[in-house]
Amino acid sequence: MLTNYTIAQDHRFQAAVSGAGESNILATYGTDEYIDDYEQELGVPWKNLDVWLRISFPFLHADRIVTPTLFLGGDRDFSVPLHNSEQMYQALKSLGIDTQLVVYPGQSHGISKPSYQRDVLERYLAWYDKYLTPSTATTGK
Repeated sequence: MLTNYTIAQDHRFQAAVSGAGESNILATYGTDEYIDDYEQELGVPWKNLDVWLRISFPFLHADRIVTPTLFLGGDRDFSVPLHNSEQMYQALKSLGIDTQLVVYPGQSHGISKPSYQRDVLERYLAWYDKYLTPSTATTGK
């Protein structure tokens, strides 16, 4: 969640990874396990639309994002349904921002399959290496 908010508000970061990130809370209404919390804290969307739109900031202001971002998620995540990552991925792709979406089949909020856990770590390293490692042209090596 914080990754998506950060990249929508700040251009300082050269790369980001969002794992099971929320971005469009309005679209999540009724699709995750937090519905009771949302209604208690925020009310229902049709009565408090301004609040729901305000907390859907990352997706609704995706046009402010310039940070290349890798999105990761499990296709069975009931805590933070995959559509959050899918929407952000599509928004960044439509805006021409370098992005990737990786979906782990049969996985929930925590990636539990060992080969997928390894894949997650390797993708983190590769993504950050792509954007944070000085190129050999600029270092002279």
